[in-house]
Amino acid sequence: MQQRVLGNAKLAVSEQGFGCMGLTSFYGAPADEDEAIRLIHKAIDLGVTFFDTAESYGPFTNEKLVGRALQGRRDSVVVATKFAWEWLANGERRLNSRPDHIFKVVDESLQRLGTDHIDLYYQHRLDPQVPIEETVGALAELVKQGKVRHIGLSEVGPKTIRRAHAVHPITALQSEYSLWERGLEAEILPTLRELGIGFVAYSPLGRGFLTGEIKSVQDLAENDFRRGDPRFQGENFASNLALVERVKQLAAQKGATPGQIALAWLLHKGNDIVPIPGTKRLKYLEENVAATQIALSAQEVGQLEALGQSAGDRYNEAGLRHISRD
Repeated sequence: MQQRVLGNAKLAVSEQGFGCMGLTSFYGAPADEDEAIRLIHKAIDLGVTFFDTAESYGPFTNEKLVGRALQGRRDSVVVATKFAWEWLANGERRLNSRPDHIFKVVDESLQRLGTDHIDLYYQHRLDPQVPIEETVGALAELVKQGKVRHIGLSEVGPKTIRRAHAVHPITALQSEYSLWERGLEAEILPTLRELGIGFVAYSPLGRGFLTGEIKSVQDLAENDFRRGDPRFQGENFASNLALVERVKQLAAQKGATPGQIALAWLLHKGNDIVPIPGTKRLKYLEENVAATQIALSAQEVGQLEALGQSAGDRYNEAGLRHISRD
């Protein structure tokens, strides 16, 4: 697999990473731990060097799993994780990006991951109670200490990106981006490219919808968070299913799956973009990696983009409250 470089900081990663969240969280039952570790090892064997996790996945269990999986292989991979939440005694959580909290939780993440440094440390969601300058100032101190190599942000807009970047170079922004979620193309991607910041695309397969494997909400486990996703509801689901059917038509012409076409489209959107699809199954890991070999013509890219975007918001009301576009 080829390499791509994130930002002016030139963080080299595989052109497709691996989103580890679903191995432990949100998408139904967690994967068997041994099988999940074998899957991560297979991803490395296939050329994937970029692994994405977060303290909130589980919480905490995902970082532990990734740490165990990467024992003995840590030096050959790039590990990204995220902070932003504080868990209270009553089981609830709140945003907390105060410097003292960051200095505490980075050590906890390092311990769970079994490493002495985090390659890319993101603020998972913007804390409206803490100026971004204070948060990035704390992260810059962690860079000086060697605990963090690169700083990232997630789900923030151009103004916040500029304010953060003025304090310390930001290596990458992570946000949702896919064939059917393109809301950041107008302002956010141009800002990143102006400043020399890379982009990491999560949910590049539309939370699995763009694979064409989901025919009904009943295909999802009872505890799968997508059951509450507006795109998987009622008329939105029917409209999005029709969109995927049109992706399938082009995929058939290319001898590919619709998921592979969706990933190939994203890989064609710029060498500064790195998608991080996730899966629990070897079959889909291999399919995802094979998408890096699919060439799309300018005409085919145009045909895909002409299909339009998905119906429905990408999060429910509670989730949207934590998305910043300032």
